[in-house]
Amino acid sequence: MKASWEKIEKNQGVLTVEVEADRVAVALDKAFKKVAPKVSIPGFRKGKVPRAMFESRYGVESLYQDALDILLPEVYVEAIEETKIDPVDRPEIDVQEMAKGQALKFTAKVTVKPEVELGEYKGIEVEERAADVTAEEVEAELKRLQERHAELVVAEEGEEAKNGDIAILDFEGFVDGVAFEGGKAEKHSLELGSGSFIPGFEEQVVGMKKNEEKDVNVTFPEEYHSEDLKGKAAIFKVLLHDLKRKNLPELDDEFAKDVSEFDTLDEYKADIEKNLKEQKEQNNKSDKENAVVAKVAENAQVEIPEIMVENEVDNMFKEFANRLQSQGMNMELYTQFTGQTEEVLKGQMREEAERRVRSNLVLEAVAKVEAIEASDEDLEAELSRMADMYQRSIEEIRSIFTANGMLDSIKTDLAIRKTVDFLVENSKSVVA
Repeated sequence: MKASWEKIEKNQGVLTVEVEADRVAVALDKAFKKVAPKVSIPGFRKGKVPRAMFESRYGVESLYQDALDILLPEVYVEAIEETKIDPVDRPEIDVQEMAKGQALKFTAKVTVKPEVELGEYKGIEVEERAADVTAEEVEAELKRLQERHAELVVAEEGEEAKNGDIAILDFEGFVDGVAFEGGKAEKHSLELGSGSFIPGFEEQVVGMKKNEEKDVNVTFPEEYHSEDLKGKAAIFKVLLHDLKRKNLPELDDEFAKDVSEFDTLDEYKADIEKNLKEQKEQNNKSDKENAVVAKVAENAQVEIPEIMVENEVDNMFKEFANRLQSQGMNMELYTQFTGQTEEVLKGQMREEAERRVRSNLVLEAVAKVEAIEASDEDLEAELSRMADMYQRSIEEIRSIFTANGMLDSIKTDLAIRKTVDFLVENSKSVVA
């Protein structure tokens, strides 16, 4: 096989490939074996038609597409390796010559990973923040923990709903007197003041009492996902079944004993302070890393292919959907509650996606210039860490990643982490 690469503009070029006739013949043989069992010719049983008879009736050209499906994936990978290019999108294949007994010639228009022109990346100045914890921060965290351990109690008869309460509702929505799809629910739990429902809805439930019915008037947002509802005025007929509110525990030694390993509230507060300090230190470390990488990326010159940004947006959207699912919600419910479409959500992710792609490209460039790589020892340490996390043996973890062809990806990620460490070590701290 012969392959050559010619850059035509920016991050695109043409890969020209010639595959020897012998390999084409093998692919045609495989293609015939694939279709032969389905061919029926009078005088022959299915699967027993001679090759010459098949080609005489249907023409060898009828095998070309199946032969290409067999041959192209493997020779394309070989051509990439031979020309040392790094594609970021599917190629546009154009078969130029294909015939029995002859070489296959094709071109592939390919978008490749862009070249990065690095600017200053050593001696970057970043702020160094203190990790001190104030008494107010400790009290705020204690209050949050108090809320988390609150007991939900049923509100007394006659009590009015207020923000923070959990309202158990039946509701049905109408636009111009007609019920609309997705606007009805029974025994739905809604935390008032959470802002999780259509704007204006929760505010009108505040003040209702158990077993009270009410018409709630709202207007759907202009950017709502449903074309039939966006910007429309609606009436929700609401029945408040039940009302639950938080009964906060006393902040005393008994509370400390119930929710922690400590015997006194003072000991518990000291532990909270220690944890907050550790969290601040970790956040400061992450912020410093992000600031250094952002400045190094800003100093670099790179033209990012659109497809790389689109692919990153898709990855971010999938991550978001998975997080919703882990929280007991799916994307359909989320879009109904927020009025945001998939397109709107992806549009909001685009800027972050472009930043991620740019940062990764620049980090890869720094790693290349500084010859930063992940060693076999680094890989073993990472597999050991994963084994501890998932409580499995290193051999099992290695087997899983090997089977999925992901060991090289792990080493790449480790090299990027080492590159970030390198940039931070070579930065200059400025006291905030």
